[in-house]
Amino acid sequence: MLLGPESVSVLNPTGAAILDLCDGQRTVAEIVGELREEYDHVVGDEVRNFLARLVAKRCVELGDD
Repeated sequence: MLLGPESVSVLNPTGAAILDLCDGQRTVAEIVGELREEYDHVVGDEVRNFLARLVAKRCVELGDD
């Protein structure tokens, strides 16, 4: 579950795995790479789109890397 401004989102296992890797140190490319090591069908664009939706909801912030 992810709490955001005036919202609650229930994440599927893939979404939870993406969010678990968001530690402020890894780049999006590194997150995609780590997910590809664990899961067979990780598509970078899907990860970026997922994170973009979380940014739009103000649940996460992306750095300038």
